[in-house]
Amino acid sequence: MPSAPTAADRVYRHVKQGVLERRYEGGTLLTEGEVADAVGVSRTPVREALLRLEVEGLIRLYPKKGALVLAVSAQEIADVVETRQLVEEHAARKAVPAPPELLARLAELLERQRREVEEGDLAAAATTDRCFHAEIVRNCGNTILVRLYDQLRDRQLRMGVAVLHAHPDRIARTLTGHEEILAALRAGDADAAVAAVHRHIGRVSELARGEAR
Repeated sequence: MPSAPTAADRVYRHVKQGVLERRYEGGTLLTEGEVADAVGVSRTPVREALLRLEVEGLIRLYPKKGALVLAVSAQEIADVVETRQLVEEHAARKAVPAPPELLARLAELLERQRREVEEGDLAAAATTDRCFHAEIVRNCGNTILVRLYDQLRDRQLRMGVAVLHAHPDRIARTLTGHEEILAALRAGDADAAVAAVHRHIGRVSELARGEAR
C-alpha cells in the first residue's frame, strides 16, 4: 500500500500544477503564507517544496519576498523544440510499419483531445497532446531515448498550455497535425510521417515564440 503524500509533497504538486496549467502565470510572486493557506499546511513544508521547484527551473526564490514564477523563455522554447524534433522524427521513422495497437491508441488519444477542445478544457487537451507524441516515442523501444523525452514533459506541457491559451483559433491546426501524423503511419509512409511531425512541431514552435515575446 503506497504511503500517504507528505505535506511538502502536497505543496509541491499544488504549486507545480498551478504553474503548468498557468493558474500561476510567469511573473507571479508567491509568498510562503499564501501557499501554506491554500494547501492547509505550515510554512516549513512550503519552503521544502519551493526549493524542489526552484531546482526544476519553474520558480526562483527571493529570501523574505517569496517565489517568482519564471516565464517560458525564447531560449527554452528553442531548446525544447530542437530536442523534440530530433527525438520525434527518429521515432516516427522507426514506427513504420506501425503496430495495430499503436494506431488504435493514437486514434483514441486524438478523439479524446477533440472532445477536450470542444469542452474548452485546454489544460487537459495539452496533456493529451503530449501523450499522443509520447506514445510514438515509446514505441521505438529505446529506453534511454524515452527517458530523455520524459525529461521534457513538464516544459512541453507548460508550452502547450501557453500556446493553446494564447492562440485558441489555432487549436484546429493542432488536431489537423495529429491527423496527418496518424494518417501517414496508417499508410506505412515513413517519409510522410517524419514530414508531418516536422511541420507539426514547427508550427507549435512559431506560436510559442510569439507567446514568449
